[in-house]
Amino acid sequence: MDRQALVPRGSTDDKDRHMNPSHAHRLSVAPMMDWTDRHCRVFHRMMTRRAMLYTEMVTAPAILHGPRPKLLDYSAPEHPLALQLGGSVPQELAQAVRIARDWGYDEINLNVGCPSDRVQSGCFGAVLMERPQLVADCVAAMIAESAVPVTVKCRIGVDDQIPEDVLPGFLDTVSRAGVRHIIIHARKAWLQGLSPKENREIPPLDYPLVLQMKRDFPDLTICLNGGVTSLSQAKDLLDQGLDGVMIGRAAYHDPAAALIGADALWGDDFAPDAHSVVQDMKPYIAAHLAAGGRLHQITRHMLGLFTGRPGARGWRRVLSTGATREGAGLDLLDEALAQVQATAA
Repeated sequence: MDRQALVPRGSTDDKDRHMNPSHAHRLSVAPMMDWTDRHCRVFHRMMTRRAMLYTEMVTAPAILHGPRPKLLDYSAPEHPLALQLGGSVPQELAQAVRIARDWGYDEINLNVGCPSDRVQSGCFGAVLMERPQLVADCVAAMIAESAVPVTVKCRIGVDDQIPEDVLPGFLDTVSRAGVRHIIIHARKAWLQGLSPKENREIPPLDYPLVLQMKRDFPDLTICLNGGVTSLSQAKDLLDQGLDGVMIGRAAYHDPAAALIGADALWGDDFAPDAHSVVQDMKPYIAAHLAAGGRLHQITRHMLGLFTGRPGARGWRRVLSTGATREGAGLDLLDEALAQVQATAA
């Protein structure tokens, strides 16, 4: 993998250096607003060649009317990479997919799971669980414009819905529109009364229901999201019959534990140690700094790399206090890494 290649958009040559993206769903890193930006994704890619990575959610109107390179550009090593879209107007989503085609993403995903207030006010995200036919219309329009698979990320239900009753019908309706791959966050979303943070923690997880959906829809690729914190847990869920597992916050807060060694799920022995990951990030960081970027824009995603290891506190302290300073560069990264090495020694 060419870890130093920086390109404004993907290309066929870029993707040919990587595995077939259709197999990448065995493990993926969830799209997380304000977290999984392009710098975070490059960092995650240094730890796993195989897992599917997702962009932060980008709304269809933003792509139609906003700064497209800022919203859609990424770096070549990020493949396999999915673009997550938000929206509920089929024509807008179709146009956004048409525009994004030039960027060469490996998958286009529709967000039907986010419970935030700003998403609800736009009539997309988890509120769409109440309108499965609209979701079907949206994905049908997207598929008509896409050269790559269109997938859906959803919840098991919202508010007073009974998931056992509504989820099968939702999957049936959406799959009839052409979607073959659905990622199910195994919690109900409460659109009234709970904050987005509480929606990630309070509604109980229902893994058995998601497993049942795989049995009921054997021809669909069914992946589970929600509450997965370790590779051993992911492997156990795969062994129970799921096609894939998506890890969220654990991949951000303790990335080494969540992602280093993940490629064994594909029979691949790629498993760099955390120190080599730092070294592998240096060319990317140097290029970012040379282009006028700031160190903290990248290192804020790296603070959890040594979580639970000797020197982790020093690593975080040096980067947290120094990376925002004018002129901070690779020497600060070395200083932070020395905290870990000194303590480990």
